[in-house]
Amino acid sequence: MKQINVVIVDDHTILRQGLRKLLEEDKKINVLGEAGDGREALEKVAVLSPDVVLMDISMSGMNGLEAIKQIKRRYPKVKVLVLSMHKNEEYIYQAFKSRAIGYIVKDSAAQDVVNAIKIVSRGESYLSPCISKIVIDDYIRFLRQSDYNTLYESLTEREREIFQLLAEGKRNQEIAKTLHISIKTVETHRSHILKKLHLSNLAEIVKYAIEIGVIVTEVTS
Repeated sequence: MKQINVVIVDDHTILRQGLRKLLEEDKKINVLGEAGDGREALEKVAVLSPDVVLMDISMSGMNGLEAIKQIKRRYPKVKVLVLSMHKNEEYIYQAFKSRAIGYIVKDSAAQDVVNAIKIVSRGESYLSPCISKIVIDDYIRFLRQSDYNTLYESLTEREREIFQLLAEGKRNQEIAKTLHISIKTVETHRSHILKKLHLSNLAEIVKYAIEIGVIVTEVTS
């Protein structure tokens, strides 16, 4: 069983140690090392070659956002999952703009952190449920000002099938099995979909799908 190699980056030693203990309780996760700021994170990534970096944003010295940019520039295969106290949409957008693949808040349940690491290690995006609505609502406001329906109509029939399955949370392997096509074909279509719709990641696909009515969210009172 291949383990997911992780480096933890946070400027609070006690938090790092707590996270290490938590993560190492899962046999699928191996914590390679820790870093107290962005600069040290770059050094650790260079030496340890992790699969996932669990990254705080607000740190003295080189902050998390700058560290993410440099890690992705130098080591594009490394997945960065932000673990932050901030729930403001601006922090979330800046994290994804820096090329983080996931964002989870620090008051999440322990198992949610473990699950988020496993998800991003597969190259899939992750957003804490408590911030998903913030991002979706803001993105909907943007979409209402753009000609998004015309963009969606530019998709081929097959691309629309894959778009819907992606929006429903299906993984590439599941989509390939459902449509009887190869995973590589799914990945190619996914790339074309993102390009045609001017989107960047899976989270944006979900938001787009909600706005145009491809998937419907439950309304709670």
